[in-house]
Amino acid sequence: MRIRIVDAFTDRPFSGNPAGVLLLESAAFPDAERLQEIATEVNLSETAFAHPLPPGGEADWALRWFTPATEVDMCGHATLATAHVLHTTGRATGTVRFTARCGILTSTARPDGSLTLDFPTAPLREETAPPGLAEALGAEPVSVHDTGEHIGDLLVELRDEATVRALAPDFAALVAHSRRGIIATAAAEDPALGYDFVSRGFFPGVGIDEDPVTGSAHTALAPFWSARFGRDDLTGLQASTRSGLVRTALRGGRTLLTGTAVTVIDGELLTTF
Repeated sequence: MRIRIVDAFTDRPFSGNPAGVLLLESAAFPDAERLQEIATEVNLSETAFAHPLPPGGEADWALRWFTPATEVDMCGHATLATAHVLHTTGRATGTVRFTARCGILTSTARPDGSLTLDFPTAPLREETAPPGLAEALGAEPVSVHDTGEHIGDLLVELRDEATVRALAPDFAALVAHSRRGIIATAAAEDPALGYDFVSRGFFPGVGIDEDPVTGSAHTALAPFWSARFGRDDLTGLQASTRSGLVRTALRGGRTLLTGTAVTVIDGELLTTF
């Protein structure tokens, strides 16, 4: 079985967010325990597993995502990586429909080679910062929002871009403050550089101290910053060491996430299910 490593939300290798992608030929997923073992072996923030569905249904592929520690409800960069593999190998053209734990998702190929994901917009709810959050994160929040059941993060607005870039969290302490993790964000210091806001994503509760570029987080970042800037189309920079750009378009209950991807490893999984 072929296994690919794809760098997502980037146009060059060794940047963006790497994801494992396995396209299964079976009509159903193997046991979750086996999928988890493979994802733990791959040891990237997410490994995506997909199998084709019969024609005529509401989706073309079934899709699941696993971190090295657990299965998650939603993942943007591994969906982008999966769509990239489907298109570059000739398994799909145009729009691909996926069924996942968070509902029906789509990916559409664009003329410039990028892919646009259609994801549900996160329902933001402002909250009071929980005790100990500022100490665990290493910065005082300006505002805090819950992001809903499928993401399960706290979206934490900070004072400025420099504060976001300088964060050095206490990851063990962060685990207590959300179901999945913390999205730290601030407005861009200089929008002329090509992005409107910055973010970083910390998810120690699911085995990822810092995620390089988190597509699903942008379904919360898009409505948050669109409300502040008064614009529905924005660009976010996730300011991790690897870094990556996500173009967001808020469309009411849906958020469009656009980016590119690069396959960096194409190999063979020498085991059976």
